[in-house]
Amino acid sequence: MIGNAILRLKDLPPDPLLLFRTWFDLALGSREIRYPHAMCLSTVSPDGFPEGRIVLLHQFQEQPLCFFTDSRSEKGRSLARHRAAALTFYWEPLERQIRIQGTVEPTTDRLSDEMFSERPRGSKIITWASHQSCATVSRAELERQLEQADKKYELAGEDIPRPAYWQGYAVRPRRMEFWQAGARRMHDRFEYTWTEDKRWQLRRLSP
Repeated sequence: MIGNAILRLKDLPPDPLLLFRTWFDLALGSREIRYPHAMCLSTVSPDGFPEGRIVLLHQFQEQPLCFFTDSRSEKGRSLARHRAAALTFYWEPLERQIRIQGTVEPTTDRLSDEMFSERPRGSKIITWASHQSCATVSRAELERQLEQADKKYELAGEDIPRPAYWQGYAVRPRRMEFWQAGARRMHDRFEYTWTEDKRWQLRRLSP
């Protein structure tokens, strides 16, 4: 264990997002973690099968758990059918994991516009050129589509408009579990659950 103190229930905040921010900031500050924003996004496909992939978290004060993607992609189609998802963060150098379950809703167009405007030009172009997750004839065809999009917006510079299908999704947590490695596998696990009377219930879980 890398210097992690034993977690005690009495020391944890009543709001799990406060604890999330503390752990996330530590991950951001770690030189050993290349992608602290990386998380496994798990959804349920339209035919009922679980599916997961790594995406990046974008954090905002008003909506702290947001990600952005092509709504036509597999995950976009899954979320259109089942408005629920799970997020998993694992920061190996910190020996910490966070699991989150919640409902999902689209963010505002304003927020999606803001995030798209901050993307590098190359990322904007590929968003226009690629129909994410759909079958394609060949890489050569993808490169042709990329070249066409690049020429179309050649004079736009960085002011490339956001496609309507590129949007944000906000996860509203209903359950959050914090795991920290412990000596002799005596790991610390704490679960926050959102109750019907709109408050967080906190309890310790066995390793």
